[in-house]
Amino acid sequence: MARQNHARLTHPLVREGGALRRASWDEALGVAATGIQRAVAAHGPTTFGIFSCSKATNEMNYFAQKFIRATVGSNNIDSCNRT
Repeated sequence: MARQNHARLTHPLVREGGALRRASWDEALGVAATGIQRAVAAHGPTTFGIFSCSKATNEMNYFAQKFIRATVGSNNIDSCNRT
C-alpha cells in the first residue's frame, strides 16, 4: 500500500498580511496572474523565463513555450535536452 505524505499541500494558499491562508483555485490563480502582470509592467516581459524538462511530454513542453512566449511575451525558455 502507498504511503501518504501528510506534508503535501492539498489546496492552494495565498499570502495575506505576511501569513498564508487557504484559498480557492480561482483566487490563487488570480493572485498569481496579477503578480505576473505587475512584474511584467514594472520590469518588462524578459523578467520571466521558464525551464522545461526533457522528461515531460511534448505537449507539456509545447504548452510551456507557448505560455511564456504568447502570454508573458518572453523568449526566455530553456530545457535540459542538451545533457
